[in-house]
Amino acid sequence: MSDEDVPYSRLSRRRRANSPAGTKKRRDVWVTAEEEAALIAKAARQKVTVPNLLLTAALSEGSESPTERRAAMAELMAIHTLLARVSNNVNQIARHANAGDEFPQDAKAALAYVREVAMRIDRTIEGLM
Repeated sequence: MSDEDVPYSRLSRRRRANSPAGTKKRRDVWVTAEEEAALIAKAARQKVTVPNLLLTAALSEGSESPTERRAAMAELMAIHTLLARVSNNVNQIARHANAGDEFPQDAKAALAYVREVAMRIDRTIEGLM
């Protein structure tokens, strides 16, 4: 029985098919020992080779670049700052209302909501890092 006659499972780990034109370019990537270990572990989890992992990650349209990730984090931090300013204004309104006889019931709820949104933004930023 030759290698061509051996049935392969559709889920088996095989190398990519050869390109008809052959390999055009070779790229060498230098990594630290820690980065190499992380690459090997991630490739093993995904059941692909490290070069395949790097190639699919680099050419994937769905993933974001580090620049896009930094821009998203900067935008979230700007929104967090804006929420902090709004919550400060709500606190001032509550302080002013407490000085008088009437206290707006929605001021306390608004402040709690602003704090909840700020915590969600913080968790999102931590998840992006």
